[in-house]
Amino acid sequence: MADDEHRTIRLGDMDVAVDDSGGDGPPILMLHGLTATRRYVVHGSALLARGGYRTVMYDARGHGDSAPAPRGDYGYDRLAGDAVGVMDTLGIERAVLMGVSMGSATALRVALEHPERVAALVIITPAHRGAPSGNLDRWDALADGMERSGAEGFLEAFGPPPVPDRMRDAVTTMMRQRMGRHRHPAAVADALRGTPRSAAFDGIAALAAVGVPTLVVGSRDAADPEHPLSVSEEYARVIPGARLVVEGEDEGPLAWRGGTLSRTVAGFLEDAGLAPPDTEQ
Repeated sequence: MADDEHRTIRLGDMDVAVDDSGGDGPPILMLHGLTATRRYVVHGSALLARGGYRTVMYDARGHGDSAPAPRGDYGYDRLAGDAVGVMDTLGIERAVLMGVSMGSATALRVALEHPERVAALVIITPAHRGAPSGNLDRWDALADGMERSGAEGFLEAFGPPPVPDRMRDAVTTMMRQRMGRHRHPAAVADALRGTPRSAAFDGIAALAAVGVPTLVVGSRDAADPEHPLSVSEEYARVIPGARLVVEGEDEGPLAWRGGTLSRTVAGFLEDAGLAPPDTEQ
């Protein structure tokens, strides 16, 4: 397969947009967060692909360039089924699953239900505690705004970003760009209503059954209260042998620095015995 090939694959009645680096090394399946797209896992970094990994990233149902979910179903059972379906379609038997927020919960659902398909986990800024969200009114308001007038409606419902005044314009511009990448705003609105009402797994204690090497990437970012460091710390305590990494006190969020994040992941995978053959020590 050609490097950096973009393609559309068919999962049941739904078209899904996929980027596949086509490398010969261990596959890494990248899963983005709610309202994001495939671009928002490693943020444009090609370090893992250049290092020999086969990197596969796709837009979740209803997001980015992928089609809306049949029957408007955005629960974690369907999201996990899509991840396995992408692997099946691309001929990937076993992969490292690397997910952000919603994507991290999806990855854990796959690891718990289909452990034979998962070589390792990279869990980035998790928010899911194994139960539906306790803030459904907020999600519904964001969905209403998105449905009403796309990215601008979402931003209006979101309100001023919780950052210092000097950063507010830049953060708002970034959010506008991110929300503007969706071909189907109404589908994103459906996801905003549906996914937070779904449980990826049955409580934090369920994560004790995870049986693969796991890296948890936490964040100290005060501007991102939906993904508190305390959740990452809980995951690292409960998942057997999990490693927790967090940016320094005076550094920007590790989750948003694609190159640094990718180097961190590469080091973790090498330690786990999952480096590409030509880079193994």
